[in-house]
Amino acid sequence: MDSRIIQSNNNYSDLLCYKKAVVIYDLTFNFCSRFIDIRDRTHDQMVQAARSGKQNIVEGVIDKASSYEMSIKLLNVARGSQKELLEDLLDYLRVRNLNIWASDSEQVKAMRKLGMEITDSKYFISLAERRSDEVVANMIIVLLYQSDTLLMRYIRSVENEFKKFGGVKEKLYKVRTASRQQ
Repeated sequence: MDSRIIQSNNNYSDLLCYKKAVVIYDLTFNFCSRFIDIRDRTHDQMVQAARSGKQNIVEGVIDKASSYEMSIKLLNVARGSQKELLEDLLDYLRVRNLNIWASDSEQVKAMRKLGMEITDSKYFISLAERRSDEVVANMIIVLLYQSDTLLMRYIRSVENEFKKFGGVKEKLYKVRTASRQQ
């Protein structure tokens, strides 16, 4: 273990959950711009929920350097924001009598595969440009479920890191104790 108290490994952009959150944000922005009037409060709510999901991953990863507790809280805020977006999309489809893809449907299977293989939001935007609101909303829904799984895995890894290495207060105590013994 590195003897530094504050670790600087905070490269959030390499995390799959972050990459997925970027795709979700970009796709949501595109969806709202195309299908929801900008004067509709839902437009801003959905874009902000997608943004919050992404930004809280960034902050959670950075804050992990000094507080595992804050990191876990922020990562759960990211999950909450994405769940809010999920509900908005489900509401959008339901109130318009549009189909919500069944979890075992061919569309979901195909989208899951794309979601696991591709992290470039430009790819998904190009797919969305040729699709209906029903299809794009369902695409985002599949990505949100994948993102939730990834975020939960990452939160568990942060919990395990804390169990293994302890928090900043413990590290400070160890450093101070070692310094006194010298």
